[in-house]
Amino acid sequence: MVIAVPGPIERVAGGFVFTEDPRWRDGRLFFVDMQNRRVHSVTPDGDVALVTTLNDAPSGLGFMPNGDLLIVAMTEQKLYRLGAGGLSVHADLTALTGFGINDMAVDAEGRAYVVQFGYDYTKGGQMVPSPLIVVQPDGTPGVAAPGLAVGNGIVISGDGKTLIVAESAGRRISAFDIGAGGALSNRRVFAELPEGHYPDGICLDSAGGVWASTIQHGVIRVEDGGRVTHKVTLPAGRNVYACMLGGPDRRDLYLCTAETHEHGPATVLKNAAIDRIRDVGFKGTGLP
Repeated sequence: MVIAVPGPIERVAGGFVFTEDPRWRDGRLFFVDMQNRRVHSVTPDGDVALVTTLNDAPSGLGFMPNGDLLIVAMTEQKLYRLGAGGLSVHADLTALTGFGINDMAVDAEGRAYVVQFGYDYTKGGQMVPSPLIVVQPDGTPGVAAPGLAVGNGIVISGDGKTLIVAESAGRRISAFDIGAGGALSNRRVFAELPEGHYPDGICLDSAGGVWASTIQHGVIRVEDGGRVTHKVTLPAGRNVYACMLGGPDRRDLYLCTAETHEHGPATVLKNAAIDRIRDVGFKGTGLP
């Protein structure tokens, strides 16, 4: 039986163009306003702060061991690093990518794993399986794993031993073992999602469940093997693109929501938001 997460869904902060890629750190939710080219943070009380602005659409976020923030620049296909001296290029991934980069997870040593969209718009938007990129702490890029079917939400377990990634076009969530030097092995299917549920942003709870945003179908919690245990349903017309367990004890589910992700309409509507459901019964884990 699938348990409906009761809500209510609260508005934490609104008026954004398109919110994505939430990370919980130091009592704040960090997230991007993708089509507005900004990175923000927000407290549980709704106090929003501008972290930085890019000249490109930002996506995945992650933190280096010294607290510097890594930011994906999607179309430039670079990683930027925000530190005490401001923004700088941490890594140029253009030699290993081709169709735009997306989300990212950063391990405790500062090693970044970056996924790609893999849609070739020179061929009518044909999906091309694309490698998962790894960027070593010194900024050296390489291929960590081949052939993801539109890599999207990505998370590293709290013990640093497992990497979990959503493959949107594959309608599945995959997992890898993380070995010495960040090498990935033992690729496997963590969960096949129900028909029509295409995973976008994901987060991990301490019981081993993955919370997967599925856009118009809300958020589902899935266990290793594919059993769906819980579901969050949003109001009609409201989509959810990413989620993160945060709050004082990491039991509140934060949601990146909007009516659309289409660039033109989203820019006009500015109805994207950070929403929240308090205490969903599970505690968040995984590296921020």
